[in-house]
Amino acid sequence: MFDNISLLGMAPFLNVQLLLDGLLIGALFALSAYGLALVWGVMNVKNLAQGDFVIMGGYIAVVFANQGIHPIYALPAAAVIMFGFGWLLYITIIRRVIERDLFTSLLATFGIAIVLAQGLNLAFGPDVQVAESGFETLNLLDGNVTISQAKLIAFGLAALLAGGLVTFMKKSRMGQAIRATAQDARAAKVMGIDTEKVYAFTFSLNAAICGAAGVLIAMVWVIQPFFGITHSIRSFVIVTAAGFGNLPGVIMAGLGLGAMEQFSGFILGAEFQQATVVGVLIAVLIWRQIQQNKHRQVVE
Repeated sequence: MFDNISLLGMAPFLNVQLLLDGLLIGALFALSAYGLALVWGVMNVKNLAQGDFVIMGGYIAVVFANQGIHPIYALPAAAVIMFGFGWLLYITIIRRVIERDLFTSLLATFGIAIVLAQGLNLAFGPDVQVAESGFETLNLLDGNVTISQAKLIAFGLAALLAGGLVTFMKKSRMGQAIRATAQDARAAKVMGIDTEKVYAFTFSLNAAICGAAGVLIAMVWVIQPFFGITHSIRSFVIVTAAGFGNLPGVIMAGLGLGAMEQFSGFILGAEFQQATVVGVLIAVLIWRQIQQNKHRQVVE
């Protein structure tokens, strides 16, 4: 570990490489986390199947690539397919647990995650796969830093999707209904908003966002049926750190988590990379609890 830290000090370009890789992949983490923030903030459902939605989107890109179709064309297809899948899940399972206690929603979405992971394992096998995009690698700073074109394109598409989501939430009637329901569901219902429809649309929109993020992740990284839990944990870390309805905070937390993973993977080893994410989640939860205790003391 100490040798790796000293190497970072002696090789400044290595720091740049890790930072760029972390920021580019972190943007994709932020995209899926924003979907979780929507479901959590509007419906108060902690979706433990969030990462499995991402992996499903990734396998849609893999199917396209295996059929000779460039995986980037899978982006709209994955969004539409996952939107429909999310709507189906909502009307069959999720709407029955919205009004129930936290444990019930966690148990329901955890069960969905297990079923999805096993289903993907049966359909595609346990081996890691990638959606081959055929993009080249760019050399910067006299070849000391390399950037995959696929990562740059994925970063740009993630930014466009985030911008489109912000515009939709601010300008469209459904976006305004979602925001109103998130603030006060009872008042929104009194004002004539169909909250049941809003809940269904919100959950489906989250699934579509995850599907799009999964396509981009499959282009720049590897996917595997049981990788969903790691993406779920990342989303929980980002949302817990940023808070609900705070898209700039979600973006910053996603970028920061991506960079932290890259540096921790280099310093501690790849086997501890995911442990770092769990450690960050625990640290964020402890920090949140400390802040809440301080607030209570001030109020009292």
